[in-house]
Amino acid sequence: MSSVWDEFSDISGVTTDGAAWLASAGAHPRSTLALWAEQPDAPVVLPCGSVFDVVNVPALFGRRMLDRLWDEGAGTGPVAVFRGRVLLFTAPGTAQRLPSLLAWEEWGGRDARDCRTAAVPPLLCHGTGDAVTVPPLTATAPAGTRWLVAPDTRHPWLPGPEVLLWAAVRAARSAVRISISPSPEPGAKVYDVSRRR
Repeated sequence: MSSVWDEFSDISGVTTDGAAWLASAGAHPRSTLALWAEQPDAPVVLPCGSVFDVVNVPALFGRRMLDRLWDEGAGTGPVAVFRGRVLLFTAPGTAQRLPSLLAWEEWGGRDARDCRTAAVPPLLCHGTGDAVTVPPLTATAPAGTRWLVAPDTRHPWLPGPEVLLWAAVRAARSAVRISISPSPEPGAKVYDVSRRR
């Protein structure tokens, strides 16, 4: 069995310990591991809430969040791309807490006229009672479905809601310029002097 694990670990980065960690989220971990040993290219649906939660974000915004987490923050736990969305594996409880933190910080608003609150797209938070499809363990996955940061240990560090809030706010700020001045009157000549030195 180790030759099968070694083969897909070389391709996707998922290690035997990482696969065991993922499988531990399900009700029957040994069955999941047996399935992956026979068919490492099979995606599997796993429940959220006990081993991990998942924050599911649009691809472009997810990329901005990842840039912030890796360039300025503590990094991430496992991260996957599935059907054009970024799946951030997070600490259990994040799915319940993150939406209220975003609302409290006024970053989760849906007022299209306010570019600040509209800068954070709706984040789909999967926690207790939810399930997600994880990408296959091999590189033969359908296009756009793969691990960006593969699980490689039985006890990965998983960011919590505060870290994800920080990353979402930083990503939103990088995507939009916020002005403290009121909007100009229609037809008024406006000169941007903010970039002059």
